[in-house]
Amino acid sequence: MEADKDNVNPTIINPSDLPSRRRSAPTAKRAGLFDALAPAYPSLADGLSSPEASSSEPSSDEEPEEIDEQEVYDLISTISDPEHPLSLGSLGVVKLEDIAILPPTSARSRISTVTVLVTPTTSACSLTTVIGLGVKVRLVNALPPRFRVDVRIKPGTSSTAGEVNKQLGDKERVAAAMENKSLVNVVNNMLATCE
Repeated sequence: MEADKDNVNPTIINPSDLPSRRRSAPTAKRAGLFDALAPAYPSLADGLSSPEASSSEPSSDEEPEEIDEQEVYDLISTISDPEHPLSLGSLGVVKLEDIAILPPTSARSRISTVTVLVTPTTSACSLTTVIGLGVKVRLVNALPPRFRVDVRIKPGTSSTAGEVNKQLGDKERVAAAMENKSLVNVVNNMLATCE
């Protein structure tokens, strides 16, 4: 155990106890579900390279695929913690019950909101912002553009929740953070464990 960790003895959840879709037989992965999406933060894919344009949007007569809370959880639960060699799901930092998908706010809008509440392993965790940023980047890059991503710290779980929520909710601050090479490297290492 490293002495500089905020929480050297976190509670660890057995991977078999994590929520997941249990399938009776392995199914073939559908090709191209997210392949055509251009990453919102292209620097995560290729260091600090330029984005590739993508023009394949579902046509207006196609019904968009439904995405539920379990699918969102599956996308973020395998992100590795920046301090521990464990996933955010195993540490209980992200939980299925703390994920909500809200429908569009008006009849004219087609934008739904995915809200994720992050629970740090300790109330004084110094990497809460980095963890929230990793979750936000993973979802922005993986979900279709018809979803707005709102990552927040669960109320009462962090002494810096207000400050972190302000940073994660500000597009300009997030974009500026993703221009920092060392921060991009930390987020890339966190996302390297994602399936």
